[in-house]
Amino acid sequence: MGRIASKGKLPISYFASDVPLKLQNKTAIITGGSKGLGKALAFRFASEGANVAICSRSEDHLTKARIELHTKGAKVLALQCDIADAEQVQQFVQKVIEEFGAIDILINNAAVLGPRIPLSDFTQPTWHRIIETNVHGLFHVTKAVLPFLIKQRSGSIINVTSSVGKVGRANWGAYAVSKFALEGFTQVLADEVKKVRIRVNSVNPGPIATDMRHLAYPDEDQSKLQPPDAITDVFVYLASDASLNITGQYFEAHKFETPK
Repeated sequence: MGRIASKGKLPISYFASDVPLKLQNKTAIITGGSKGLGKALAFRFASEGANVAICSRSEDHLTKARIELHTKGAKVLALQCDIADAEQVQQFVQKVIEEFGAIDILINNAAVLGPRIPLSDFTQPTWHRIIETNVHGLFHVTKAVLPFLIKQRSGSIINVTSSVGKVGRANWGAYAVSKFALEGFTQVLADEVKKVRIRVNSVNPGPIATDMRHLAYPDEDQSKLQPPDAITDVFVYLASDASLNITGQYFEAHKFETPK
C-alpha cells in the first residue's frame, strides 16, 4: 500500500467562507475517492471544513486527486488501498488515525461494476472479484473504522447504494446482488450501533456522469446527466450533526432537499 500525501504548509484555502461550515474539524474517510462521486465528495467535504482521507487502487488517479485537493487548501491524506484486502484496509485506517487523530465519517463508496450479463454466464473468478470488493470490502472498511466510532460514541457511516439494490433487474449480475447485500448490511449495522449514537444510512446517487455509469450505459449521452458534485448535499447532511437522529434510512440523492 503506497502513501500519497504531502507535508508542509498548506496553501491559502479556496474553500474559505463566511458561511458556517457543516463539517468543521471532522475527519472523513472516502473509499474510491480518487475520481467520480468519491472525488466530488472529497472536494465538497473539504469545502465544509473536513479533513479528508481518500483511498483507491489506482495510484495515478490518487496522485492527481491529492494534488488538486491540496492546491485548493484541503487537509488531505491519499493512500493506495484495495479494500478487498483486509490487511491493507487496517493499515489505511491506522494511517488516518495517525494523521488526523480521529475518524468521524465513513463513506463506503468504492465498488466495481462487472459485466452486464446474465447470472448464468458469470465465471467464478469474475463473481468473486465483484463480491470481494463490493461486499467483503464494505465489511473490511467498516469493521476497521467501527472501534474508533464506538470509543467516541459518535459517527456517521454512509453506504453508497443503487436502485438495483432495491429492485433486481436482469443483467445487473453480481453488482446488483452486492448492493442488495449492502442494504441488508446497512439495516443490521444501524440497529446494532444506534445505542452508541452511530448512525448508518445508504444513499443512491442516481444517474450521474461517471466512468462506472458509462460502463453500464456506453451509448448514453453523459452531457445530459448531472455531474457528481451536483448531488452531494445529502451526503453532507448525513455526515453533519444535523442528522444525529437519522439512521437505518435509504436516500435518493436526486430527490433530496436539505431540511430547513
